[in-house]
Amino acid sequence: MFTTILLDWYALNGRDLPWRHTTDPYAIWLSEIILQQTRIQQGMDYWFRFMKRWPQVEDLAAATEDEVLREWQGLGYYSRARNLYTAARQIAVRGGFPTTIEEIKKLKGVGDYTAAAIGSIAFGLPAAVVDGNVYRVLSRHYGIDTPINTTQGKKLFTELAQSLLPIDKPALFNQAMMDFGAIQCTPTSPKCVICPLQETCDALRTGRIDLLPLKEKKLTIQTRRLTYIYIRCKGKAAFRRRPAGDIWQGLWEPVLTEDTALISQARLLRKDVKHILTHRILLADFYFFETDTPPTLPDEYIWVEESDLDQYALPRLIEILLKSLP
Repeated sequence: MFTTILLDWYALNGRDLPWRHTTDPYAIWLSEIILQQTRIQQGMDYWFRFMKRWPQVEDLAAATEDEVLREWQGLGYYSRARNLYTAARQIAVRGGFPTTIEEIKKLKGVGDYTAAAIGSIAFGLPAAVVDGNVYRVLSRHYGIDTPINTTQGKKLFTELAQSLLPIDKPALFNQAMMDFGAIQCTPTSPKCVICPLQETCDALRTGRIDLLPLKEKKLTIQTRRLTYIYIRCKGKAAFRRRPAGDIWQGLWEPVLTEDTALISQARLLRKDVKHILTHRILLADFYFFETDTPPTLPDEYIWVEESDLDQYALPRLIEILLKSLP
């Protein structure tokens, strides 16, 4: 009954999204990676840009990482872009997109959810997706209070979603679950009054809509202070590429320093600019220093023509800071 009602609702209320008009696994995979941690409206613009510039996965594989990061700029969570590029090269090497869930999961940056989405929509594989929307819909409807961010919870919800999946309509079911959670059974102010599942919803019956799904306590968010200096010397600026091993790997930034002598020569442009990441809050001070004699800097810094800066992929925080330059 749950599945039938859900599919009937989707037939009337499903979102019209461009990647739903194709079974091309590349287009579907690209949409799934972009929409991780990104609103659909913003992500759609990037999807169109990527598809226009690199219409086939082989085209993306033939690009450079710098080009991909530059096209991704503004979306954040840049590990997604690096994984996307690495996976494109994996696909190109193997001679085509993998067609089984296990093989799809071998692609860099592809987990259970993304593999199930690609597999079901592109290839009709009977694999249920489980994301935040699915957790919320199922936990509320069936009154499940097992924390969704535990091993037990993930296993329980995956098995439940799989048991509800119609083998002959996996793509429709998965898209219906995603849309139902995004449109109808929303995190706050869900449309319970007009919900087609209201008669069988345990959370609505027991007054627990606001309590489900349940999560275990998260890690403490840390705050880190950063001091950047934009050093201008004869039309050039000092920048370095972030090294491997951090969230901004491969992106470029101006001089990051704690050198009080250098800071004392510079002019403060912005103070305590707040930038929120997943498990960290950054507070950045931004200084400007113009000189005719380039100062001695660590070896990783290079001098970049200011007129060429738009060719370099920058973290969103740096984009914001550069807007205050004189």
